[in-house]
Amino acid sequence: MLKKLLLLVVLASFALPVFAVEPSEMLDDPVLEARAREVSKGLRCLVCQNENIDDSNAKLAHDLRVLVRDRIVAGDTNEQAEAYIVDRYGEFVLLKPPFNFRNAFLWFTGPVLLLLGGWAALVFIRRRAQAGKPVEGLSEEEQQRLAALLKE
Repeated sequence: MLKKLLLLVVLASFALPVFAVEPSEMLDDPVLEARAREVSKGLRCLVCQNENIDDSNAKLAHDLRVLVRDRIVAGDTNEQAEAYIVDRYGEFVLLKPPFNFRNAFLWFTGPVLLLLGGWAALVFIRRRAQAGKPVEGLSEEEQQRLAALLKE
């Protein structure tokens, strides 16, 4: 009995995002509601940050869902409704922001840092490999003395 109850709780926890959009928010017209859902799927919850507003239970996500629906009922296209939200909250509200000059730094920073890190690691490994080789130009006695010092 306890296992069944635990399984039920676990399965119910997976269904929580489904209940984020409250019935009172939904539009009567299924076509408009589908458009609102489509717009909402591309908008980030500003509280949760990695969830779209349809999946979030945050109060701000609720307000954004209502705002999107208000804009669609007012006659806005999906793009106009999204642009209205972006104008108010900035491009951060988009889950997939467009590539443009203003955010090019953010798009290129990750790959550039990855390349710089790889280059630094390569230089470090090469220098470390060079350090283990005997120094040329030393006499046999000097090389033996250097080897003895390195063993200590």
